[in-house]
Amino acid sequence: MTTLYITGAGVSAESGIPTFRGEDGFWTIGSRNYTPQEMATRAMYENDPLQFLRWYYQRFASYRHYGPNAVHHWLADKNLITQNIDGLDGKAGNEDYIAIHGRLDQMTVFHDQNLADQVAAVATPWDDVDENNLDHSLRSVFRIPDRPIINESYKPFVLLFDEYYTELYRISEARRRMMGAEHMVFMGTSFSVNITMMALEIAMTRNTPIEIVDPQPVTIPYENTTYHEMTALNYIQQSPV
Repeated sequence: MTTLYITGAGVSAESGIPTFRGEDGFWTIGSRNYTPQEMATRAMYENDPLQFLRWYYQRFASYRHYGPNAVHHWLADKNLITQNIDGLDGKAGNEDYIAIHGRLDQMTVFHDQNLADQVAAVATPWDDVDENNLDHSLRSVFRIPDRPIINESYKPFVLLFDEYYTELYRISEARRRMMGAEHMVFMGTSFSVNITMMALEIAMTRNTPIEIVDPQPVTIPYENTTYHEMTALNYIQQSPV
């Protein structure tokens, strides 16, 4: 049976990375003047790149040295789409997983989204960032003279709130995996992003059985669903696979 695993922030919580919407989550802490949903946008990056990059560096890049946990290692040989940008599935050895929202250890050329199929992700030289001279370092790493310049500057390889899924994020392949799955397992996700809703819609259309693994699983209007009120770690500990 072809099983597709779709993971969210709850999977990386065991590694010490905050979930997105918990008390210390990424999307609960913004800046002095902006909410996280206003900060994590292409518009903010274009209009105030240093404020955006400072927030991004403090909220995301600080987790780049964290390591994978037992769940990531268990998923290393699985058919996997993750919403997480922490890159821990790659560190655990999964060479073909889809990071549908990008990866914090990579960046891309700042591009027109309509031309995203011509852009590739490359490693971000975070080690070149000098926290004692943060603004200058960030401008240097991302090649920003004043405002980001299309096809010259870089941007973090992360899907922002006002951007859309493109081939840069392997959206067509993700959809093919959903269509080909005979079974889907959602782990540590709140079903609050488009990719989980897309997967759920495909599962419902094809009558694909699904499992939801979460200590507080979201109840969905689909009868062919099995709920596991537990962490992903507890789930894998009792799984025969």
